[in-house]
Amino acid sequence: MSGRRDQHEADPHRRTEPTLGDIDHLDSPRGPASDGLPQVKVEARSARPGGGPPARSRNRPGGRRGWLLPVLLLALIAVIATAWLNQGWLRGKLPNTELNDVLSRAQQALQAGHLDGQDGTSARELFQSAIALQPDNDRATDGLRQVGQAELAQADAALQAGHLDQAAQQAASARDLLGGGSDVDRLDAQIVQARAAQDSSQVKTVDLVDQAQQALADGKLEGPHGAGALYKQMLQADPNNAVAAHGLDQVGDALAVQAHKAFDANDSTTANALVEELAALQPNSGALPALRAQQAQTRKQDDSALDTELKQGADAFRAGRIVGQGDDTALAHYKAALAIDLDNAEAHAGLGKVAQALTVQASAAIDAGDSAQATQLLDQAAVLAPKSADLAAARARLNGASAQGAPPQAADPNNASPDDSVQPSAPVVLSPQQSAAVAGLIKRAQVAAARGDIMLPPGNSAYDLYRNALVIDGSNAAALQGLQALPVQVEKQFNQALANGNLGQASNMLDNLAELAPGEASQGALSDRLAGAWLDQAEQQLRDGDRVGATQSLDRARKLSPNQPRVLDLAARLQGSP
Repeated sequence: MSGRRDQHEADPHRRTEPTLGDIDHLDSPRGPASDGLPQVKVEARSARPGGGPPARSRNRPGGRRGWLLPVLLLALIAVIATAWLNQGWLRGKLPNTELNDVLSRAQQALQAGHLDGQDGTSARELFQSAIALQPDNDRATDGLRQVGQAELAQADAALQAGHLDQAAQQAASARDLLGGGSDVDRLDAQIVQARAAQDSSQVKTVDLVDQAQQALADGKLEGPHGAGALYKQMLQADPNNAVAAHGLDQVGDALAVQAHKAFDANDSTTANALVEELAALQPNSGALPALRAQQAQTRKQDDSALDTELKQGADAFRAGRIVGQGDDTALAHYKAALAIDLDNAEAHAGLGKVAQALTVQASAAIDAGDSAQATQLLDQAAVLAPKSADLAAARARLNGASAQGAPPQAADPNNASPDDSVQPSAPVVLSPQQSAAVAGLIKRAQVAAARGDIMLPPGNSAYDLYRNALVIDGSNAAALQGLQALPVQVEKQFNQALANGNLGQASNMLDNLAELAPGEASQGALSDRLAGAWLDQAEQQLRDGDRVGATQSLDRARKLSPNQPRVLDLAARLQGSP
């Protein structure tokens, strides 16, 4: 062994410096072995199958996998950039127990309608707390927007309910959350208008108070300008007005006292009117049950007297004692019946029959050429049934007959009047202008009748148009036939309105029929049918809790058929219901 090796072995802790060996003999076949390092034998890589050149080394820069590192580097850069651009979204994906809990409670408060407050539990406060935890959280930002929209909706509802202060407060909150907008501007404008109207109403209410108190002091209780109507108008504008409520109570007490005095004086007509006035003003008045009971007792007494008068009136009519001197005529008995019950349908029908009888007698006088007698009879009938179609036709015949001997005289169709007191002299031979005017009036009358304008509007109703035609030509067959056919058309329209449930229209048609054909026997059955319909409506209103509406419908039925058992039964139930 050489001395160098021995030194190393003798001092094992001594560091051995690395050497490059003999770089001068690298190309020498023995070069690698002369550096004193162990020899490593490297075998050559076998050739590719098929005899191709050997594959390039994987570790060389020009090898097949050399592109992988740049691609990986680019991918890493893309991932970092995406994460940077979407850091808010990624942060939201990370589990955050506190944030999620706040958002969940905020959403629950929003759904429950607890929008704002100062105790930390409202939707607005919770969503704002979530934003404080994570300023760019989309759920919290969208939640605040939903709170603003809910505030806007509640402000609109408060405005519709008349709660202006609440509406203004919630509108301000909505503006704060939504940053304004056309909907908020519209709501603010409506609140301003409502405040102006409220201020005006308050001023008007003060005026009404003075007027109502003065009317009460003067004893003017009833009517549209009475104390009762004024106090009720105040309550409709302000249901919580204590002054109006107290004033209405005073009016109710005064009406009750007057009604009792009228009953004691046997003035049932006045007493009944006072009771109905009280019922309209104060449907829940404590005085009404006793008054209704006294009204029922008085009605029984009146009914007995009424039945007597009606029976005697019918007997006198059958005996031919229609009009004349004394109290034992049909006219006298029916008038006495109306003095007991002003709205009695049978008494009105009796007067209608008297008018019909007088009209028939007048027609006979016209046929006999006795114009004076005919005029007298028609004048008597006109007092009882001024709108009778038969009366109008007979009056036209009388006028035409009176004018037959008169020289031709031009009539002005524009100045024709349907007034029964007017006695125009219609020429026997009409001019072309007059004939055209009559034809136009008849055509308009037919259209009006089909439309349901039977008695109204004045001047343009079917009744007035036919009569205007008869003023020009009193013997015109088409006008006479159309006028006398009006009751038939009215009855058809009554049936149609009743079938459609339009009770108001049916009532109007029944009133028209009573005017056009007073005393017609079929009207009693029509009245009973309409009364039944009003009672059906009253029953439904009572089931729905609408006692005021049920009372009004019952009153309409009572006027048509006062003794119908259903009327009495429903009246008793209404008195007993709370």
